[in-house]
Amino acid sequence: MKTLFIVISTAIITLFASMQAHAALENLGADSLGNNLIYDSDLDITWYDFSNSADLWQEQMNWADTLDVDFGGAHFTEWRLPSTVDGSYSFKSDGTSSTGFNITNSEMGHLYYTELGNLGGEDTSGNGQSVSGLVNTGDFQNLQISAYWAGTKSAINTNNSWYFHTINGSQGPGNMLLGNYAAIAVSDGRISLETSAAVAPEPLSTTLFAIGAFAMGFRMYRRQKL
Repeated sequence: MKTLFIVISTAIITLFASMQAHAALENLGADSLGNNLIYDSDLDITWYDFSNSADLWQEQMNWADTLDVDFGGAHFTEWRLPSTVDGSYSFKSDGTSSTGFNITNSEMGHLYYTELGNLGGEDTSGNGQSVSGLVNTGDFQNLQISAYWAGTKSAINTNNSWYFHTINGSQGPGNMLLGNYAAIAVSDGRISLETSAAVAPEPLSTTLFAIGAFAMGFRMYRRQKL
């Protein structure tokens, strides 16, 4: 009977661990155009699930700055391009540079690696990975295999800004006057409306399932004792 109790307890712990691992992204619902707004509680930002067509950096900055999202009848206009750390052009795979793979201290890198669980073209030791790229998209429906501009300029070369490429999870500098890359917008904080339909929170359903599993196991234990 101790074995049964241990199995049930382990299952519950595993469920809660899984719940916490995925709790950082919350689908808030769709806007009037059908694009999802997805909140990242780790970074306290809301992603607008729409990829603007490839263009020069300044054009993408203008697009984000003038973006007007109709969500639940209210209009949200405080949008920007994702930010990143501005640092070295030295290419590294261990995530310690601003150029290379496995960089999770940029907003796009955090989304790609930490939240969605995708792999870079190389692991942190510099070994190639066969299953890399934008494999997992979660609730995002409009993420593309493309380079995405960041809003952060490069201090080393003022003609450059940073970009993130979802084809292999790489980040690097790109020429703002020549590079035509896609764009996705973020807004600081959690966008919410009292009148908007809320997505049922996953933690509640998972908790109820865990309680049910424990209750069932306890009943089985009592029956076998009798």
